[in-house]
Amino acid sequence: MTDYQSSLLKLLNERGYIHQVTDASALDAQAVKGIIPGYIGFDPTAPSLHVGSLVQIMLLRRLQQAGHKPIVVMGGGTGKIGDPSFKDEARKMLTEEVIASNVASIRQVFERFLTFGDGPSDAVMVDNAEWLDKLEYIPFLRDVGQHFSINRMLSFDSVKLRLDREQSLSFLEFNYMILQAYDFMELSRRFGCRLQMGGSDQWGNIINGIELTRRMDGIEVFGVTTPLITTADGGKMGKTMSGAVWLNEASLSHYEYWQFWRNTQDADVGRFLRLFTDLPLDEIARLEALEGADINAAKIVLANACTAMCRGEDAAQSAQATAKAVFEQGSAGSDLPTLDVSGGSIAVLDALVELGLVASKGEAKRLIKGGGARVDGEKVSDEALVIAMGGADVKISAGKKLHGILRGV
Repeated sequence: MTDYQSSLLKLLNERGYIHQVTDASALDAQAVKGIIPGYIGFDPTAPSLHVGSLVQIMLLRRLQQAGHKPIVVMGGGTGKIGDPSFKDEARKMLTEEVIASNVASIRQVFERFLTFGDGPSDAVMVDNAEWLDKLEYIPFLRDVGQHFSINRMLSFDSVKLRLDREQSLSFLEFNYMILQAYDFMELSRRFGCRLQMGGSDQWGNIINGIELTRRMDGIEVFGVTTPLITTADGGKMGKTMSGAVWLNEASLSHYEYWQFWRNTQDADVGRFLRLFTDLPLDEIARLEALEGADINAAKIVLANACTAMCRGEDAAQSAQATAKAVFEQGSAGSDLPTLDVSGGSIAVLDALVELGLVASKGEAKRLIKGGGARVDGEKVSDEALVIAMGGADVKISAGKKLHGILRGV
């Protein structure tokens, strides 16, 4: 079904968010009749989410733009276990203190994308530890466990992948999908939540929550998943040579965040403008039709819009100014990642890694061997080079697009 009547599903459809919908006609009708509270869960495994989570954050933003209520669920409870979906191995256990610190850090980003408050369509943030930490094991097994078939759970792709590879899947992780289903039912009871959204890898977990809520409470709830967001060359969205593209500025500089979007492949510009910005569709159509060198103007629009939304307008302008200084004038720019160097010198391999321009010394060696590393514009040919710090800053480059500054202290 694509002939939607509700502003919500029309908006999601025309901007490319919809992969699967449970009972699309019923959800469409509900969205026409009144406000739908909808949620997405995020496990706080680090102080920041990364660009790979951004399409889900934008889904909540679209939900609010269409007049509905976003519920941001922090997995303070499930984060103690870890979602096994399409993972090669179990996650590291986090303490409650670390989880609480991560939640506080992550909330800062959500406040830039959503309007929080007490109004009917204002966003709320909740922690599933509020209800999961209070569960008693035997009553939970009796009341909830009876609704789950082990045979069916074993058939889910997220589980089969681990088992087919003969990789360990702990009983702890196996319970994750039951707890996520319970989250949906609990949110239905507490907030009247009627919609869970997520990536395509969450389809099985979402269906579990829909069925549990129907069986235990007799209430109809819905699910929407997004397509897997990959780049035009088939790569994973948000993965770069230097690692994850973090949303929090404490984890990644404004310039590096802006530059990530500026480096978008030509074929991805229109799709990313629809998914990750609020630009009108007719303007996006004009920009993605640009060809040759002109498409770079569209990439700058994309970089500015994405950076302004996540980091603020000042950050976008500063990052663009730094990019202009770096690429047009050959100077350092004020917003590049910097590293303070004590002792008067630093090995070039260490400099590349510690600035975040490469992920490892092995990658740094390959970069140097391929002729991609430069110090103050001069190509580095010796991987054993030690950079002597004088009175001036030293500019380090990895390829044409990644740069950093060494400062003597």
